[in-house]
Amino acid sequence: MNLLLELAGNKAKARAAAKELTVAQLENLIAGFTKALEKAREEEAAREEELALKSARAEKIATLIAESGLTIEEITELTTPKAGATKGKTVEAKYRLEENGEVYEWTGRGRTPKVFQAYFDAGNSRESVEIK
Repeated sequence: MNLLLELAGNKAKARAAAKELTVAQLENLIAGFTKALEKAREEEAAREEELALKSARAEKIATLIAESGLTIEEITELTTPKAGATKGKTVEAKYRLEENGEVYEWTGRGRTPKVFQAYFDAGNSRESVEIK
């Protein structure tokens, strides 16, 4: 690849390298380069067309924003999805119970832990173990 870049940048070196090739090899090389050139032009045209399309869309959006009277910050704030209030966050304990020198804590969510259930079954209330 470096040799190809060197030959592309220096016509004298390209002519010198071409002298070592036969006419058939040169024609094959030229045909290959012609196809590569056509493909590169097509890709460039596609990129330019896509850029023009995006530019037109951006202008349309800018016009709509200007007509609405909203700012970009307001639009971002209004359209950003809100995360769940407690999803992935730890919840502070709501109940605390001391039994046999051990402290048990419970958020009040989910299944009642056995130690709390036994305490409640014994006739005690939730308010008596509530953390205040």
